[in-house]
Amino acid sequence: MQKTFSPKAKEITRDWHVIDASGVPLGRLASRVAQLLRGKHKPTFVPHMDSGDHVIVLNAAKIALTGQKLDQKQYYRHTGYPGGLKTTPIKVELEKRPERVIERAVRGMVPHTDLGKKQLLKLHVYAGDTHPHQGQVAVTAATDEEATS
Repeated sequence: MQKTFSPKAKEITRDWHVIDASGVPLGRLASRVAQLLRGKHKPTFVPHMDSGDHVIVLNAAKIALTGQKLDQKQYYRHTGYPGGLKTTPIKVELEKRPERVIERAVRGMVPHTDLGKKQLLKLHVYAGDTHPHQGQVAVTAATDEEATS
């Protein structure tokens, strides 16, 4: 009789992936990053455990947006008061805080639970091409080429 495999927390290994966001469409990048954060690329994936890897996204300011999104896409938030709907164009958000654009896109693709919040802690986004995680990345893979393909 075969048994269903369920990994133990101490058996999970976490790698580090570095992804260059230059010229990559936002949605394609976010879906690949969410897949790596959740661990769906591993044969030991189980949906109720955090088995994902750490992901470093570089050059967030050089992300590509297709169609008219640069001019038309808006981010919405509400203050909680009547008439308190606030909008921010994505163009303004890319100029001020390009990291938040990627973080927000990935946040929408992971579970909206405590597990998803825990997985998002392994996401590190930087506007430029340098990052402070050289020691962790040098041990494992250098860059994730399949994210752009």
